[in-house]
Amino acid sequence: MKRIELNIKVRSPLALGTQKPGGSVNEVEKYIPGAVLRGAIASQILQQSGQQFANLEQNGGEFQTLFLGDNPAIFQNAYPAIAKDGDEYKFVTHDIKVLPATAVSSKTNPGFKPKHGVFDTLIDWFWSKQYHQPYDPSSLEALKEKTDARVETYSSFYSQENGKYYSHSASSRFLTRVGINRRRATAAEDILNSIAVLNESFPKNTKSSVVEWEDFVYRSYVVVENDILADKLIEFINHNFQIFRLGGSISRGLGKVEITAKNGQNIDNISHRIDNFNQAIKNRWQDWIEAFAELENNPLKNKTYFTLDLQSDAILTEDWRRTTVISEDMLKEFAGIDENIELHVAYSSYDYRSGWNAAWGLMKDVELVTNQGAVYLFSTTQPALWLEALAKLERCGIGDRTCEGFGQVQVCNEFHQVFRENAV
Repeated sequence: MKRIELNIKVRSPLALGTQKPGGSVNEVEKYIPGAVLRGAIASQILQQSGQQFANLEQNGGEFQTLFLGDNPAIFQNAYPAIAKDGDEYKFVTHDIKVLPATAVSSKTNPGFKPKHGVFDTLIDWFWSKQYHQPYDPSSLEALKEKTDARVETYSSFYSQENGKYYSHSASSRFLTRVGINRRRATAAEDILNSIAVLNESFPKNTKSSVVEWEDFVYRSYVVVENDILADKLIEFINHNFQIFRLGGSISRGLGKVEITAKNGQNIDNISHRIDNFNQAIKNRWQDWIEAFAELENNPLKNKTYFTLDLQSDAILTEDWRRTTVISEDMLKEFAGIDENIELHVAYSSYDYRSGWNAAWGLMKDVELVTNQGAVYLFSTTQPALWLEALAKLERCGIGDRTCEGFGQVQVCNEFHQVFRENAV
């Protein structure tokens, strides 16, 4: 199994529209969905049939294996690879992640330092529940400045480098289009529309009197089970890196990108992350013991805790019904393990997603999705039994339509260890 890294350089605005059911306003995604990447690459493979590096649909149905087989390639969402560092913007080479829903920041000055900072509330909330005490976090930086110390959920893409955290985001704008009356060569009546698009460039240096602009970049990963097919896919993408188009309004010049592919780094050790997370829970308990007292029943005895953090929207089903919570039975089914586990905390919200299937020429079904950033805290008495299964869930995802980027998860996101007094 190989993990292919895709770097997507944007050369013209991207029209990645999304419309809520029953709504009349089109919005634009803040990232490139995996389904869009999957469709664009599959389309070019079929169009380039018979040319060099484009025979993936031949030689025993390689195209079907790659896109339609029992274990198809998983195209993950592409997130912004441009980080904001103060007034500067920089390209980052490390993984871009989604902040957990338990992360909060000041209402008055939200964001990573040098603003009031961001911290996580999951572990403190867990201990407050054990002690049956209310937990109402506040911003220490706001208290120092004697301003409103209330906090609220802070959602963002982020990356970490040398202990410093960076926020990632993509800017957008509206392109207004008007129809032309061919006989009079003037603006036609009732033909005026605005398209929401992602910007194709960013200001490299905002302090300079002459602003320099550079092409915006997104990063995604493709997980391919067959190593030979993975190498062929890398070769095809790199040989045809300038021909790909993403999103809508392609005939109007939108959606031009350059995609380069290379072998990506393997996911770091899950066992190490789980150990660090449980050590953080144990260390935090000492602070609660000092404030209150030691619990009669030790909730850590013979138990190992782990979290599932959604890194993309997920389509979850239980008993043929849509849900936003990963229950114990669902997780055991995903992992293929029949061992008792316990769900302690679930932070999640929902939204709706649809789309356009270019191959069929039809709208996709409207799906109820669990929003990215959702957090689920579980415990088990047999951690060794779960390590391999959790590693597979990280690679392959959970729920439906994982090959389109839905249901990507991370086990024990390191941000859960960022506490209030050490906000970043």
